[in-house]
Amino acid sequence: MTAPQHEIRARHTDTTVTVYQAYRPAIGLPAARDGRFPPAWKRDRMTWIKPSFLWMMYRCDWGTKEGQETVLAVEITREGFAWALENAELSHYVRGVHPDRATWQRALRHSPTRVQWDPERDLHLNALPYRSLQLGLSGEAARRYADEWTVSVRDVTPLAREIHAAVRAGDREKAAGLLPVETPLGLRAPRPVPATP
Repeated sequence: MTAPQHEIRARHTDTTVTVYQAYRPAIGLPAARDGRFPPAWKRDRMTWIKPSFLWMMYRCDWGTKEGQETVLAVEITREGFAWALENAELSHYVRGVHPDRATWQRALRHSPTRVQWDPERDLHLNALPYRSLQLGLSGEAARRYADEWTVSVRDVTPLAREIHAAVRAGDREKAAGLLPVETPLGLRAPRPVPATP
């Protein structure tokens, strides 16, 4: 069965949602050690969170890209994640979703969060026919993420390396078995297609 085109899938509990980010060790290691982002983490810059582990692996190339060597699993409150979605605007203009480009631009300027839908990835990081959510947090949303919503921060770089090694060795079954289990979250986000009636 094919996954819906725009559906938020994540590792989650009744109260939390796990998202992924990758940082240079100077940021990632203290964050994992202390369970919170260090003062060097810029709260006034936009930060992008990804509920999809494999999309994060695609973005950071299994933690090998410069400046993205430390992969973090950040568990945040479900309430905070829902707030971010409720206050989100699409990251790009879509005819039929927005009345016009100017209306979208005004909404984007006032929105603390942005939604982007990118192709989900398989174990070989190839694009799949359905989308994965990225959520950009800025201003109030970034500060809340770092200082209120974060429940725990774990360094999952060793897991990324283990899965990548299994993929390279051709052991797809082992690699798939190590993946975090991500299931539909049951929350909605702005979509880049007009809603069907």
